[in-house]
Amino acid sequence: MAPVATGDGRGGAWHLVDRLRRGDSAAAHELVERYSVRAYRIALGVTRNAAHAEAIVRDALSSVLEHIDMFRDDAALAAWFCRNVTSAACETARRTDPPRGDIAVESLRPCFHDDGHHTSTVDDWSERLHESAFRQRVGVVLSAAIGELAPEYRAIVTLRDVEGLTIAEAATSIGISVANAKARLHRARLFLRTRLDAVMTAAA
Repeated sequence: MAPVATGDGRGGAWHLVDRLRRGDSAAAHELVERYSVRAYRIALGVTRNAAHAEAIVRDALSSVLEHIDMFRDDAALAAWFCRNVTSAACETARRTDPPRGDIAVESLRPCFHDDGHHTSTVDDWSERLHESAFRQRVGVVLSAAIGELAPEYRAIVTLRDVEGLTIAEAATSIGISVANAKARLHRARLFLRTRLDAVMTAAA
């Protein structure tokens, strides 16, 4: 399945690249329908700014139409589109985000006793997730914590945990190896868990 397509890839939608090359009058509209919604979510997740996200998606769509001959098929277009949007979003976020330090990896790694047990208790909130107020609180805290991440970490979380791409698809979209994507995602998740622990513990 194409990483950022919203259609099901059947029927006339299957050969979108060919139709765009032929100047099909409906193809440009279908391009927007298939790719813009998810691409906007990705760009917004990374930049945290609606205007920036809209501009990124608009530029990506324009680039596809301008350079349609460089795509061999729909899969190539989909992969390029996701890479382009993710890269542009990270670049924009790096330029516009307030200054922040990188994630301190050592401080995020769980500490263990010599016997292999955690030095601190890990809370389990799963039984409270059925509570509407609690879910809302978790959502607010999680959204704020994602905003604290550096753009590259925000991107991997958005692609993998929010949009549901495979780790390989997410790695390709960011332009890093699968191993680096796994490590980056692990760091980001630890950071988010730390932020959630701090807030939820204080609120208990």
